[in-house]
Amino acid sequence: MRVCLLTDKPDHPLLAATSSALIQAEHRVTFLNPDTGTGSPSELVIPDHLADVYLLKAHTPRSLELARFLEAHGARVVNSAAATELCQDRSRIASVADGAGLPMPRTRTLDTLSEALHGAERPESRYPLMVKSRHSRRADLVARVDGPAELRDLAAKWPDEPVVLQEFVANSGWDHKVWVIAGEVFAGVRPAPVGAPPDGGQPAPLVRDLPQTWTRLALHTGGVFGLDVYGVDLLDREGAPVVVDINAFPGIRGPKGAPAALAALALRGTRPGPPAYEA
Repeated sequence: MRVCLLTDKPDHPLLAATSSALIQAEHRVTFLNPDTGTGSPSELVIPDHLADVYLLKAHTPRSLELARFLEAHGARVVNSAAATELCQDRSRIASVADGAGLPMPRTRTLDTLSEALHGAERPESRYPLMVKSRHSRRADLVARVDGPAELRDLAAKWPDEPVVLQEFVANSGWDHKVWVIAGEVFAGVRPAPVGAPPDGGQPAPLVRDLPQTWTRLALHTGGVFGLDVYGVDLLDREGAPVVVDINAFPGIRGPKGAPAALAALALRGTRPGPPAYEA
């Protein structure tokens, strides 16, 4: 079987280990950086010589263009171009989550962060709040703002940045990471992007130690967003999970078994249907 990984980081631990597992099983593995060159991404592949499956780890506009081209010519792409593109837009994520009844912080979208400084868009007493770039990417904006002065300082640095303003969810300083590969769940704990985690490390939780409502929520989220490989960042709000971020094909580091699960997904068909979520 021919498997192609679309990425600019072929040495990423998850991808390298997955590639090794596939090669050991005598499958052909190639890497392709969609951002190579200056021409159309469609020039990087020949429609008559497509791989059997493409793993879409890259999320750049050219990567999405290439993925759509591959899909139009009958190739199987994981995750799909549409699902990957959806998860790059935090405003659309919030809208889809709200429509599906997923527990997520209240979210407003602004065309530019400077709009938050005047008129009807002023947060007024809704502090603290989270300010995030609308379009998820490397080195994007994710910041907690505790008052008008901090907001003005942030807007001076990112005046034209399209953003979402989110309700701040009080938390312990740790993000609960739940990663899913074709229905198989992995878990970890990472310091939250803002706030100070407690002193000392915290061991990654075992999946069996997570409340069933958390794992059901993570699995259902993948069904809502049409994802096969994804991560859900959860915070604990008074004992109930709150979704604060959804990532298509994240960099899953640490959990044993993730490379084998990804290799198995590449070699088989479609994703299983999601279970129902009950709070």
